[in-house]
Formats: sequence, C-alpha cells, structure tokens
Amino acid sequence: MKWTRVLLLQLALLSPMVFAEQTLEVPGPQGPLVGSLLAVSDPQAPMVLIVPGSGPTDHDGNNPLGIRAGAYRLLAQGLAAQGIGSLRIDKRGLFASRAAIANPNQVTMQDYASDVRLWMSFLTQRDRYRCVWLAGHSEGGLVALMAAQNNPDLCGLILLATPGRPMGQVLRSQLQRNPVDRGQLDAALAIIDSLQRGVPVKDVPASLQPLLRPEVQGFLISGFAQDPALLVSRINKPVLIIQGDNDLQVSVQDAKALNAARPGSLLRILPGVNHVLKAVPPGDHDANVAAYGNPDLPLANGVVEPIAQLINGTPR
Repeated sequence: MKWTRVLLLQLALLSPMVFAEQTLEVPGPQGPLVGSLLAVSDPQAPMVLIVPGSGPTDHDGNNPLGIRAGAYRLLAQGLAAQGIGSLRIDKRGLFASRAAIANPNQVTMQDYASDVRLWMSFLTQRDRYRCVWLAGHSEGGLVALMAAQNNPDLCGLILLATPGRPMGQVLRSQLQRNPVDRGQLDAALAIIDSLQRGVPVKDVPASLQPLLRPEVQGFLISGFAQDPALLVSRINKPVLIIQGDNDLQVSVQDAKALNAARPGSLLRILPGVNHVLKAVPPGDHDANVAAYGNPDLPLANGVVEPIAQLINGTPR
C-alpha cells in the first residue's frame, strides 16, 4: 500500500480552497486496485467512498462507450466544498486497476463488493476515519448494498439512481421499453430467464452478444441473484436514496421500493434529473442522452446538498 501521486486541485468554481488529490493503491488479486482520494484539510472530516456503476465506468464516472459526464468527479468536488472527503475507485481489471485481474470479465458482484470492503478497511485502519460512507451509483448502488452488509466500517449509505429490483428484472424492463425486433426481444428475455435460474447460455445471437455474451454471464448470474430491496432492509445505519424523475434507466418506482424496504430511510426525488445526475428538460430525449457526454454540465441541484446535510448532520 502506498501513496503514488499528489496533485493540487483548485476548485475555483466551488470554493476558494485548494484540496489535495492523491492516488492510493491497495493489493488486488493479481495487482493493485487504484483509487483517487480527494481530501480536505479538516482532520475530522468525514469520508465518502464512491462506487462506480455498470460496465467499463471509471472513477470519474466516464465510460469509453460514450459517457463523459464526469458525474463522480463533480460529486467529489461538490462534497469537498462542503468539507467532506471522498475516494473514487477504478474497478478491478479496468483503467488504473487493470493489473488487478487479467480478464475483467472474470469477476462477480461479490468480487466488487469485496474490493469495496477492502477499501473501507484500508481507510479506517490506515487513516483517521472511524467509519466510511458509501455512495453507490446505479449498479454501484447494488455493490454498495452488498459491501455494507454487517460491515463495522460503515457510517451510512447513499444510493444514487439505484435499482430497487433484481438486475434481471431491470434489464427485462429496459429491453421491453426499447423498440427492437420481436424475435430478438424474445431471445433476450429467454436468456435472462435462464441466467436468473443460474444456468448459462452458450448460443447467444450475434445481436445480443454485447449484452449477454457467454463471457459476462457469470457476472450477470451473480448480479441477478441479488435483491436490493432485501439488502437495504438489513442496513441499520443511515440510508439516503436519491433518484431523478427523468432517468431513462432506473425509475422513481425503484427508489420508492428501496425506501419502503428500509423504514426510516430518506428519499429525495429530483425533478428533471437524469441517470448521470444532470438536469435536463423533461420529455427531451435527445437532451437527456446528450447530457451523458457533457462534462461541462454541472450536477443538478439537489444531488450534493442532501448528501452533505445527512453526513454533516450525523454525529461522528
């Protein structure tokens, strides 16, 4: 474990303060797991670990498949301006953590959750933090829920655009909402049904290979087996659920399901906010999609504020 780089980051638009951003490493299975720590000067400041969403999404919230919104970097900067530190991580096998495993497809949701728990333990043992807040976005919310189970290092949980149903159900809904060939849809739903039963499918049509190819089915099976509503019901620490009502991937109903499963959790529904936590005009599909590629568009109002209020208002 070592500090490898120090970079001064001036958050000119958010605060006149200068924060130190540092690269951290912890041992992964075959090589290091890497994260970026945005610290604040207060030695008693709380710490948030930001867990990235699905696919090849990096610690800034960007993805080579066209997502350049920088949502996690913006979240970290917004929290720093509120006196809250954060750690953004790259998943094992990807980006700065690519040496952690040779084949990034050979992972499970349990692997990702174990890595998050490792990071939490590292922060509490190496640094001054009594406990760590987890903020999971999208699929990262499910990883955070898994990592939070019976975890003494947990301060509380923030779920950002997190599904309230098992991943298989969410994927079915997303496919059914898209105008695709009926035969292709039927084939996809049949494969999902099989994976939900824990049974891999070898023969996947070419059109479905990007989503359901055999190489990623082990990961999908591990994710489909998790019920986020059940997981959140077992959390005995503060829980905040943030969901935009202009989200093309996760619904307000998902957020309400999580809220209902965990009495006492806080629910914030943000009008006009999409999946990457940006405000876009309601009903404007093109503007919604364009926001995924716009790092200059700030996070929507109402994203950072309730997180900071919860964390700074919770006794340490």
